[in-house]
Amino acid sequence: MNGVVVASSWSGGKDSCLALYKALQQGYQVKYLLHFISKESKRSCFHGIESRFMRMQADSLGITLIQKEVTADMAEYEKEFKAAVTELKKDGIKGLVCGDIYLLEHQNWIERVCRELKVDAIEPLWERPTEGIIDEFVGLGFEAVIVSAKADLFGEDFIGRRIDQNFIAGIDNLKKKNICPCGENGEFHSFVVDGPIFKESIQITKSKPVLKDGFWRHWFLDIQECKTVKKQ
Repeated sequence: MNGVVVASSWSGGKDSCLALYKALQQGYQVKYLLHFISKESKRSCFHGIESRFMRMQADSLGITLIQKEVTADMAEYEKEFKAAVTELKKDGIKGLVCGDIYLLEHQNWIERVCRELKVDAIEPLWERPTEGIIDEFVGLGFEAVIVSAKADLFGEDFIGRRIDQNFIAGIDNLKKKNICPCGENGEFHSFVVDGPIFKESIQITKSKPVLKDGFWRHWFLDIQECKTVKKQ
């Protein structure tokens, strides 16, 4: 598949980042990062990150970021998702890289939507062991920060935690609570700040944990300021 032009479905978190990395390693030419933000909050869906910080990631990766606003209604979301991918197809996109691991319902949705749009669904992480994904992510030199978590599962101290060797050491404790080590069921989400494909690392210089009520009560890391640091 060397040289095939694709876009990467981008959340800014560890799974979408590792999927991007593996697609690049497989020879895909990733032309765009496709990122969706909430029409209501103007922030990244589920992760709660402001658009400007997502752009810092894209700039460090050297890949153009395409941001689209979406609604919470699933029927409308699918229309908006299809419209965004259709627009990218006009620029030669042949596939979409996704970071799904084992949620069959979502993987089936992606497969169906991509099939209807006549683009390939590329799933580099599909059905891989979750602990192996975390091990590989950290072992490759990626760094991420926990930016949202379900309040019924985690306390305030979990927000802002690094996904690193210490996180790996605590995976057994997560498993005992039936929490997926990758947060695949939405238990937590992350924001990648560095890695082998980043030209600059991102440092969060001002932030605070915030508890928000909604369909689920979530802790969010309200990132207020970041800076980029050139790598040696």
